[in-house]
Amino acid sequence: MRFSGKRAVVTGGISGIGAAVAKRIAAEGGKVAVWDTNGGIVTDISDYASVERAVAETVRQLGGIDILVNSAGITGPTVPLAEFPIDGWNRVFAINVNGTFFTNRAVLPHMLAQNYGRIVNIASIAGKEGNPNASAYSASKAAVIGLTKSLAKELAKSNITVNAVTPAAVKTAIFDQMPQSHIDFMLSKIPKGRFGTVDEVASLVCWLASEECSFSTGAVFDISGGRATY
Repeated sequence: MRFSGKRAVVTGGISGIGAAVAKRIAAEGGKVAVWDTNGGIVTDISDYASVERAVAETVRQLGGIDILVNSAGITGPTVPLAEFPIDGWNRVFAINVNGTFFTNRAVLPHMLAQNYGRIVNIASIAGKEGNPNASAYSASKAAVIGLTKSLAKELAKSNITVNAVTPAAVKTAIFDQMPQSHIDFMLSKIPKGRFGTVDEVASLVCWLASEECSFSTGAVFDISGGRATY
């Protein structure tokens, strides 16, 4: 019961990786507030006012925030950059980058006040290597990695750790946003020859969200079936 007494926020926690993380934290004794557009504490992470309301409601329900797992995200259009729609680019950055900034910023005062916190931002192997025809997604996840490293250094003298996880493709509802050709490309890049599972990613995330993760901060943890090259 390593999360006994801990209070966690999981964005995008209604489905996919977020749902698996929320389920595991709760099963190990934690109290979980799910922030999602489709349930839980209904939150649009691309809108800071919405995030502030979610923080206030979470604190009301749970009494505080010890853990943030930022899992909400979108892929956006899968097209060459020369054809990439401007509104599609802006939407990807609004959710994947601004949303990560907003959620990290909003929970930090609570973690700083208690000198304890665990932040895990879900990035992607695409943020390290780049996927063709996914320029917005790749760039946005690279930004999540940079933000994570910067914030971790700011907080290094505190008892708050900030880490990122970079999965290769994990079969979730996000696949519904991609053409089959792109899904096939991603599979071809994974030496294990299969997609990851949400439970495999949740296992790594939950270690990073636990008290056991006390010396790793500002790190990027691959879970890629052998795809990662650095």
